[in-house]
Amino acid sequence: MDESLPIWLSGAPGAWRIRIAAQPGAARAEIVGEHDGCLKVRVAAPPVDGRANEAIAQFLAERLGVPKRSVRLVAGPAGRRKLFEVSAALDRAALLALLYQGARP
Repeated sequence: MDESLPIWLSGAPGAWRIRIAAQPGAARAEIVGEHDGCLKVRVAAPPVDGRANEAIAQFLAERLGVPKRSVRLVAGPAGRRKLFEVSAALDRAALLALLYQGARP
């Protein structure tokens, strides 16, 4: 089994970093695959006053089954490309399975 990480994921259990390509203003929150070295995430919130960033953090927390305080935006607050840090003791396989659960191809 290939244990390499996708280009958009780095770190290790307890300190994962996920590069996100954000698409705010969508009909619903969902992962729609990969785009330009990032995991593409759509959220319904508009890109105003940090609402899209909050929506992405909430979506990742719910998807991964961790408290929202375990998901933190560390780079890209005003752009479409963002870097989130997730404090979760999930191994690589579990993290990827949870992220891709129900994701569109």
